[in-house]
Amino acid sequence: MNNPSDPEPHHAASDMHTDYTVGQDNIEGRLGPIGFDIHNRVFAVSALASVVFILLTLLFPERAGSLFQAIVDFATGTLDWYFMLLVDFFILFCLALVVLPHGSVRLGGPDARPEHGYLSWFALLFTAGIGIGLLFFSVLEPVYHANVSLPLGIPSPFGSDGELNPEAIADASALGLAGTFLHWGLHGWAVYVVMALALALFTYNKGLPFSIRSAFFPILGERVWGWWGHVIDILAVFSTLFGLATALGLGAQQANAGMNFVFGIDISTTFQVIVILLVTAVALVSVWRGLEGGVKKLSEFNMIMAVLFFFFVLFAGPTLVGLNGFWTGLATYVTEFAPLSAPLGRDDDAYRQAWTIFYWAWWVSWAPFVGMFIARVSRGRTVREFVLCVLLIPSLFIFIWMGVFGSIALEQLYADPGSSLVKEYVIDNYSPELALFGMLNELPLTGLMSTIGIVLALIFFVTSSDSGSLVIDTITAGGKIDAPRPQRMFWATVEGLVAIVLLIGGGLTALQAGVTATAIPFSIVMLLMCYSIIVALNGELRRKLP
Repeated sequence: MNNPSDPEPHHAASDMHTDYTVGQDNIEGRLGPIGFDIHNRVFAVSALASVVFILLTLLFPERAGSLFQAIVDFATGTLDWYFMLLVDFFILFCLALVVLPHGSVRLGGPDARPEHGYLSWFALLFTAGIGIGLLFFSVLEPVYHANVSLPLGIPSPFGSDGELNPEAIADASALGLAGTFLHWGLHGWAVYVVMALALALFTYNKGLPFSIRSAFFPILGERVWGWWGHVIDILAVFSTLFGLATALGLGAQQANAGMNFVFGIDISTTFQVIVILLVTAVALVSVWRGLEGGVKKLSEFNMIMAVLFFFFVLFAGPTLVGLNGFWTGLATYVTEFAPLSAPLGRDDDAYRQAWTIFYWAWWVSWAPFVGMFIARVSRGRTVREFVLCVLLIPSLFIFIWMGVFGSIALEQLYADPGSSLVKEYVIDNYSPELALFGMLNELPLTGLMSTIGIVLALIFFVTSSDSGSLVIDTITAGGKIDAPRPQRMFWATVEGLVAIVLLIGGGLTALQAGVTATAIPFSIVMLLMCYSIIVALNGELRRKLP
């Protein structure tokens, strides 16, 4: 792979010419023993605004909480149609790239070849956009949607008298899984495809810096290196920062809940803050060790633990129920794909606004983070191959994981609703962070597996902070990927602090507000990216003509 920090990337002749070099506008120096190499405007505005946000939220938590709630209400209640249309458009855009001649373009030029075999590439795609959500939502969502949200008006398995309604169980369970697959499947990965494809095309095929602003060269020309480009990169920083803070906040909540379940430690914001501080400290050590010595080793260890954890649940629980639930949920997801994706003419506002819109905003916020990672490991693939694999491979893994966990939890609930902790934590007394542990309670080795679940959540926490700080540092260092380590440590610290102040300022509502607030402006950036992608691909097709 070409190093994005090279002043002159080596690639085939390009139809876009610029004299800009990576780090051209950077300032270098030392601040005491700390070295720095930063894009002065992007870094200064991003860092200063982050510090101001942290201080104001800590000083005025009640006002911050009211503001966060207002942002959530506006995004989910007023702009719900916009986010639904936006992500549906990304799905259609990806499908068009597959069937049009543009799909034959190769990332990196006609002579480029992949650096990773399919198995390695698929594993990297798996690690890119999958984190704490696998643990936090895999039990919560299927059970909640099947019994509370009930998208498209499926009757509840529990009648008005509280008794089970056997006729509704199968339909509600299948649709609960389908609703979960909707949020974690093709729609989210379509968002990532747009970002990753734009970065890959303009870096590998056009020779521009590995930065979000590069995708806007067809629109802005040389002005992309000025304030227009600065604003785009600053939006990307905040989008990544709040998207990661949401994941870190959810991770802290689930770790606290697990410790309460296993060890009796009280669930409190104070303890969650302590968890974030401790894990951020571990993340700082990992960031200091670098990509190979820190992030990569933790990610590999976490993948092994996650796979073993999955197989334990599959074989310790009712295996056939888990596998059958996956297939049933997948079939329902396919048949209900269009109705669940429809932006208009629906009467399931609670489900769509509280869940779907939050997810669409979250995926937009995560797009710079995940897109950069996917772009860096995908050079040499054709656009068609890239789009199909990024859409399908990670989605399929998620469907299997959540299908098995969700259907086993639903089986436990309906088999004995009177004593089911899943029912207590998800339906009776909504405690989303405890949902996974409620399911584990009815499997063998509950204490051990719950402890492993806590460890997995904490390591996902660390690897997300590590990877996110690397991405934000790349953006604020003008596209460099080898900036001084203290800069990455600074951003890892800021991510932890933002997660803390969001928890203090309103818990889950504040986390959702942080995501939606940054996703609104950045969604416009991503729409414009689609135009730039077509311009770049048209140029590549012209070069292929005799």
